[in-house]
Amino acid sequence: MIKSIQNSEHYKWGNNCDGWHLLKTDSLSVIQEKMPVGTAEQQHFHTHCQQLFYILSGTAVFEIEGDILTVQAGESLHVEKGRKHLIKNQSEEVLEFLVISEPKSHGDKTVL
Repeated sequence: MIKSIQNSEHYKWGNNCDGWHLLKTDSLSVIQEKMPVGTAEQQHFHTHCQQLFYILSGTAVFEIEGDILTVQAGESLHVEKGRKHLIKNQSEEVLEFLVISEPKSHGDKTVL
C-alpha cells in the first residue's frame, strides 16, 4: 500500500506537533513528524530501540548526551538505544522529518 500523511494514522504530541505513522509494526516504525517554530520535545531515552532521524525540511537541533548537533534538510542522525536525547526547532521555519525506530519506540520512552 502506498502511504502518505493523507492516509496514515495521525497523532498530536508536545506543543502542537504532528506525527503520522507511515509504518507501524512491533519490529519497525517509520513516522513523519512536523514541529512548528520554537517547539521542542522533552529529554528522554529509549531502553530498547535505536532511531534514525532524517530531516526532510528545515533545521533540527539535537541534544544528545549533552552534545548539541545541528542537522539540515537532506541529512540524518542515528541515536543509539539508551542515549539521552531531544530534538528542537529553533529555526524560523517548520521542521519536517522522518523518525525510523527499530524496534518501535512507542512504549519504550523514559522522560528525564
